[in-house]
Amino acid sequence: MPLNQSAEPPLRASTIAPADPVTYALPDLVCFAHLHWDFVWQRPQHLLSRFAQHGRVFYVEDAFYHPDDLIEPHIEVKERQNGLKVVVVHLPARLRGNEDAADQAQNDVLRQFFAEQNIQQYIFWYYTPMAIAKSRGFTPALTIYDCMDELAAFKFAPPALREREQELFKKADYVFTGGHTLYEAKSQQHPDAHPFPSSIDKAHFGQARQEMAEPADQAGIAHPRVGFFGVVDERLDIELLGQLAEAHPEWQFVIIGPVVKIDPATLPRPANIHYLGGKDYQELPAYLHGWDVATLLFADNESTKFISPTKTPEYLAAGRPVVSTPIRDVVRPYGDLNLVQIAATADEFGRAIAKALTQTQDADWRQRTDEYLETISWDLTWEQMVTLMQKKLTASRSAGTAHAATTAV
Repeated sequence: MPLNQSAEPPLRASTIAPADPVTYALPDLVCFAHLHWDFVWQRPQHLLSRFAQHGRVFYVEDAFYHPDDLIEPHIEVKERQNGLKVVVVHLPARLRGNEDAADQAQNDVLRQFFAEQNIQQYIFWYYTPMAIAKSRGFTPALTIYDCMDELAAFKFAPPALREREQELFKKADYVFTGGHTLYEAKSQQHPDAHPFPSSIDKAHFGQARQEMAEPADQAGIAHPRVGFFGVVDERLDIELLGQLAEAHPEWQFVIIGPVVKIDPATLPRPANIHYLGGKDYQELPAYLHGWDVATLLFADNESTKFISPTKTPEYLAAGRPVVSTPIRDVVRPYGDLNLVQIAATADEFGRAIAKALTQTQDADWRQRTDEYLETISWDLTWEQMVTLMQKKLTASRSAGTAHAATTAV
């Protein structure tokens, strides 16, 4: 399905910001992701919306299967922030149970789409190894595996995921990881891995430090408020949440985020836990403004072993004291720097929340927190990634030129 506008040249140079002299020239970027662009604003959106400010970005989601066979495989394109194109392959129901045929159908329509959009020089950027099957046979100038999670440890992970990841390791020029713990694991499997931990849009979350209108569904909740936002799935320690709510009826627990992969009926339901559902990224500062303490209520299980929660610096940028379970990438550096309190049990967590309720008056904590936050940003992460990518592309072009010269002689 062609876009309405004419295709742009496949290579361009641009400046990151008027105050920044750094320039770059990269091919089109084609991202294969397991996360819907419009689901939750997180790492892919932060990074790829920045790439899209300077060139063409195509975000290829998992295929959409129709309930019948009345359609043939085709592509739907939706435009999002900074002109980024969300690409969705539509497939008939008959292909749902035939993985090989479905992958081939996606490969076919993607090839047609590349031709229509004049996508000739391009980078492949993977968030899921499962996309390898539908993208075989293409010749990207560079292949990036931005490994933001240990997906194989997640609930309902495809059985073939680990095998596909090994194939992706062989194709990838770089492996970027969403945290240091994940880097330690993936660097043993790829020779050019680089850690890029969760970062922060300080200006966005810093709004929570100013006066903001109270969201209607939170306005009636009493204080003290203890909050959490994020996807509510197997990573959330619902037992800990229930224990805290029972032990401290004087606190109100505000849980923001969609419930996925777990039965909502299993969530604890005392009167002082308030499930407000998913919220738009733009709304989060207003909710944070009304919290007294922010939490990272993660369980200790296989799905959390390698996570590096983006919400850690987001909470801090909002000026909220934070209490977390001992997630390794929170302990290092936030716990070690005494910026976030770490607690493993319900009793410890309760004592830590009680302390956190007075932490906003701690000028030293606030100063040290802000000094650390000055060292990280999504802009900086993006720039560092671009620098590495340019380095690899330049080396590849130089090798190609040298080979052509030798052949000519």
